[in-house]
Amino acid sequence: MTNDNPSVKRSGPPPIVFILLLLGLIGGAYWFFVRRPQSATVAPPGVEAPQPGTLDASAGTAANFSLQPSVPAGTVVTIDGSTSMAQLNAALKAGFEQQYPGSVVNVAAAGSENGIQALLVGAVDVAASSRPLTAQEQSQGLVAVPVTDDRLALVVGNNNPYKRGLSTGQAAQIFQGQLTNWATLGGADATIRVLNRPSVSGTHVSFREMVLGGGEFGTTPNITTLARDATTPMLQQLGTDGIGYATFAQVADQQTVRVVPIDGLTPEAPNYPFQRQLYYVYRDANAPEVQSFLGYALSPQGQQAIATAGS
Repeated sequence: MTNDNPSVKRSGPPPIVFILLLLGLIGGAYWFFVRRPQSATVAPPGVEAPQPGTLDASAGTAANFSLQPSVPAGTVVTIDGSTSMAQLNAALKAGFEQQYPGSVVNVAAAGSENGIQALLVGAVDVAASSRPLTAQEQSQGLVAVPVTDDRLALVVGNNNPYKRGLSTGQAAQIFQGQLTNWATLGGADATIRVLNRPSVSGTHVSFREMVLGGGEFGTTPNITTLARDATTPMLQQLGTDGIGYATFAQVADQQTVRVVPIDGLTPEAPNYPFQRQLYYVYRDANAPEVQSFLGYALSPQGQQAIATAGS
């Protein structure tokens, strides 16, 4: 029955209270899901935080690694991977073993792909990679830590009569089989003998992305793909008509080859076009070998060893 007596007050809060509460809930949900600031990714110690667009997202979010005050006696760290990082690995091996007497770092250089596969099956503690991880590799629990940058150099033999540089477009055309004679570039009338690295090489992958724009290498008769990813044998085969590519650190001090300028720039130039990052890849951030080695590699001592590698 309806109560029409105006002297009887209604119980409970007025309707405006419910309206204000509803608006408050809607506003809070909007802030949390839409306007809430996102957490920043913190770079590991010793590595500068990447600027947008400069670090491939497939590097993953790495754990923080710090320099360990000591490691257990007899600690053994096993590394395999990129041939481009052989000198870097050797420098860090020497520094690590000096920092922690009684420790041993075993290094090999079977190529980035082989190193990553060895890590997946537990054959190594750390993989050296001159390319970012793929989405599939990340889904398998791998994380890549950028440790330094690197430049890819195109090289010819010292006795090659071609003394000019190349444009970025000409470099791509040579390795795609579209330019096959040195005369086309203003050199001698001779076939350009192209020496390509095998697909297991991280340098091969990086070259394809940086120089060929993700395209494929050519299959013309003047292009030879080497059976093994090794820089020294490739340099020895350049002769007077060959061209190949390698990480700049591997060829900077070679006396038998000459680096070809690209767009008028040599790899020492800050705006040299063919630049990339080098990575160490791990699977278990809590493994003592991973913590100790990456803690050293990313420390000021390790970065100094990297800076002097190959010098």
